[in-house]
Amino acid sequence: MSRKEESKTKDKQPWYADGLQFECTQCGDCCSGEPGFVWVDKDEIAAMAKELDLSVKKFEQQYIRKVGKDKSLTEYDDGDCILLDRKTRKCTVYGGRPTQCRTWPFWDSNLKKKKDWKETCAVCPGAGKGKLYSLDHIEKTRKEKSV
Repeated sequence: MSRKEESKTKDKQPWYADGLQFECTQCGDCCSGEPGFVWVDKDEIAAMAKELDLSVKKFEQQYIRKVGKDKSLTEYDDGDCILLDRKTRKCTVYGGRPTQCRTWPFWDSNLKKKKDWKETCAVCPGAGKGKLYSLDHIEKTRKEKSV
């Protein structure tokens, strides 16, 4: 490959082509704050129900709300996720958490521009620290479920 071709290939790479660091501290910050939605599908609901040793029906009754045709986890009045243990600040279904949670912080909204990532690092104590994730890993994770 010529230098010119190499340069063109590099120009097409995202700004995070050299990878990004992230290590979940399980602080619970991404599970709290402004009200919103954690979208879930039937497989994710089943995985979370299993983590809590509940039937899918019982889990849905306690933790799921319908939003149009879709389903989302419910929240406390202050916006905290219903599955966040308020004392320990840990996710009660961490091993079976939904894709939307599992793919944090490699969301399109956090990766559009370098400044978006810097803002993410300012609010997430694990972003920008810890394990270095490759471009391939980030892209695969990002495409799992765009947020």
